[in-house]
Amino acid sequence: MSTHRLAAERPTVTSTHQAVRHVVILLLTPLLMCLGMGMAYLGAFHAPHAHGLKVAVVGTSPRHQVPAQTIKDQAGDALDVTTVPDRAVAQRQIMDRDLVGAYVPSAEHPELLIAKANSDTSATAAQAVFTTVAGKQGAPLRVTDLSRLADGDPTGQGLFFLLVALSNGSYASVAAISAGGAALGTGIRAAIGLGTSLVVSVMGTVLAGPVFHLADHHLLGLWGMSWLYSAGILTIGIALHTFLKRWTTLALMVLFVMLNFTSSGGILQPALQNGFFGALHAFWNGAGFVEGARSLLYFDSAGFAGHILTLVLSLVAGLLLLAAAAVAERHAAPAPAATPPASMGQDTADEAAEEEMGEAVAV
Repeated sequence: MSTHRLAAERPTVTSTHQAVRHVVILLLTPLLMCLGMGMAYLGAFHAPHAHGLKVAVVGTSPRHQVPAQTIKDQAGDALDVTTVPDRAVAQRQIMDRDLVGAYVPSAEHPELLIAKANSDTSATAAQAVFTTVAGKQGAPLRVTDLSRLADGDPTGQGLFFLLVALSNGSYASVAAISAGGAALGTGIRAAIGLGTSLVVSVMGTVLAGPVFHLADHHLLGLWGMSWLYSAGILTIGIALHTFLKRWTTLALMVLFVMLNFTSSGGILQPALQNGFFGALHAFWNGAGFVEGARSLLYFDSAGFAGHILTLVLSLVAGLLLLAAAAVAERHAAPAPAATPPASMGQDTADEAAEEEMGEAVAV
């Protein structure tokens, strides 16, 4: 009787082991997300400090160069201090996004020129420096903001949250397309992805424009940028699924959340971050979107072409990866064979279910 009882219990023990194994495998994704998010966000934002923040002192006479040199000596590598000949040149360089701020010395009415639309945190850092400078002269500092932010975005950070919405909609859609369209060819999945990017971009633009008024003009241009950005993520993600399977969503979160949001410049620009995230800002697609949108909406498209190129190259990379995925899937297609055993079919179904659940957990 005891022998029969042991025999009856063995499948239960085996099933329990399998269930625990599945849970442990699925837990890897959220635990890696926790580690990755912590390292990325804390590494990028935990101790902002200026280095190479570009500012200028207006005036080229010796009496202007002396305070400029004094500020530079006191700030060390925190500031990149230059002089410009007059206020008009300073304004132009700020609106060309070459300067964060420009200090106009005066014994009684010193003034700081900034553009908060370029970056509220960078403008605040410059204001803190020159408030101290003016305070040593015993004069109040007047701050002049040369930019005009949208009524619905008084801090200028709304574009960053638009980036978050577009990113989440795009990489989560990759999981749905990959899991639900596993039986479809690469070309069909790619077409669905491009159609999805159109929907995501329209939703983002409507939310940014008429709903929340983060942008009150150039909505067509903002939509085009949103589509390029979303299409880049979707094409890259759909292609990567061919190679990474259940780990695709985690990989996309690393690429388009952990490294992307932190280097976008939406909260802190490179001059307030460490060198790693500052370097990513030069070519990552999130930075291309945020900085491109700022240039389009607030700075008469200064530097806009370079940011658009970043987004175009991201989409091109996705299309090239899709081509590679199509080749890989053709080579991996099994040759016609006899009907597989029922147990093999069940194993395949279990693997597919586990992969789909893993993607759902990641999303």
